[in-house]
Formats: sequence, C-alpha cells, structure tokens
Amino acid sequence: MTTAVRAFPLEWPAGFPRWKGGRSAGAFRTDFDTALRNVRKSLDLFAKDSAKKVDDPVLSSNVDFNPLTSGSNKKPDDPGVAVWFSWDGLQVCIPVDRYSTPAANLQAIHLIIEARRTELRHGTLALVRATFTGFQALPAPQGKHWRDILGLAKVPSVDVGRATIENAYRERARERHPDAGGSTEAMAELNAARDAALREVGA
Repeated sequence: MTTAVRAFPLEWPAGFPRWKGGRSAGAFRTDFDTALRNVRKSLDLFAKDSAKKVDDPVLSSNVDFNPLTSGSNKKPDDPGVAVWFSWDGLQVCIPVDRYSTPAANLQAIHLIIEARRTELRHGTLALVRATFTGFQALPAPQGKHWRDILGLAKVPSVDVGRATIENAYRERARERHPDAGGSTEAMAELNAARDAALREVGA
C-alpha cells in the first residue's frame, strides 16, 4: 500500500540513486497538467490491459498544489517526480529526475508506463511483473520523514547535500544523545534518518 507516501515534498524511493548528470529540457512539448492527465490515463489503461487493479496512486513531487502557500509553483529547484502505486501485490514506484522540469519528468513516467503496456501486448503478464520488480519500492517510511527528524523540511532539495545532512545530524545529536539527556531510541531514530538522507541524495 502507498497510503503513507506523501505527495509533497518529493518522496524519493529508498535505493534509487538521484540523477547526477546535467538536466536537459527534453524533447517533450507537454505542460504539467497534460503530463498528469497522460499518466492518469496510462495507469487506467495499464490496469485494464493487465486485468489487475492499480491501487493508491500517489504523485509525489516538489510541486506545491496548495494555492495558499508561497511555494506554490510548477518550477521547483528539484524537478524530480515519483509516481507510487500498488499493482498485483507489488508496491511500485517510478521515479524520474533527469529532466529540468517536473512536466518533462512526469511525461517520461507516462512513456515508461506505456512501455509496460507494450510488453503486455507482445509478451506476458509474467514478463511485465518481472519488469516491475525492478521498480518495486521499499515500504514507505512510517512516522516522521528524515527531513523532519533532521530539521531540514523547509530546506530546498537542491541545497541538501552530505555537509548539510551531517551538520544537521551533529546539531540534533547534542540533544538526542543519552549523555545529553536524550535516549537510545531517539538517537537510533536520528541515525536512521541520517542514513536515509545520505542514501537519497547519493552522498
């Protein structure tokens, strides 16, 4: 199930490295809303073609859809997009961040889903399931996200690197360490948050 995945800010799947090359605009001529409709339609058709329901779809990105917040825009510093859903007993996440806009990354996800539909037409359900195993995501983290634990929830993703993570870790360790009046459990949570953060940013 993907109900614990947050839509904003971006929930990148554990174990998937971030794109390290230069980002291009891509050859897509699609705006964000159109790309979103394309992904929704592709998921619906994929479910129909496979005769397997697509449950709990979540679009996770740094695009803030809340019109009352100052960060509401479709051009965030980190343009990565991840589409999470459950299908045939698998929790699947398709993350793309190689393009410079969320619209282009979302359109790429649409094309990836369409490729799975092509596999269904020319192959078997077992083949598609094997392909999707490569996109299988670890269960969404329960409880607080590493950004919240490290106090980095409001820091733009583009500014979060190893040094930022380590500095935030040391600052909070002063309070959480058992010798400073904290607890073993609080320190373990902090350690896990640092590890998750470093994995996500590829540091």
